[in-house]
Amino acid sequence: QVQLVESGGGLVQAGGSLRLSCVASGNTFAMYVMGWFRQAPVKEREFVAAMNRSGGTTYYADSVKGRFTISRDNAKNTVYLQMTSLKPEDTAVYYCAAKRDNTVTVIRTRYNYWGQGTQVTVSS
Repeated sequence: QVQLVESGGGLVQAGGSLRLSCVASGNTFAMYVMGWFRQAPVKEREFVAAMNRSGGTTYYADSVKGRFTISRDNAKNTVYLQMTSLKPEDTAVYYCAAKRDNTVTVIRTRYNYWGQGTQVTVSS
């Protein structure tokens, strides 16, 4: 069992930046693919970014490519999402997720563990 705790959300103006963090419990963090998803009001939860165990493979949603960067520090059991050039349409609750095997995927239902989410609000 892995517990995930996100932090770093907040209110930012359009064009600004935020860095989200997600800390995992236990000592098996390096065994998990890590992903970030987001959910805006009345919308389905959507894929944002994901990274394999070593950090050598990353996937991004087209809507964030070039603006967001996922990274991980296995020694700190932490995955990050650096968000730049934020837009009002990036407003959502952001969730980190962990997947037991090493296949990176954008499919939400393939992830085994989820955090509680952190709110990101981008004002225009």
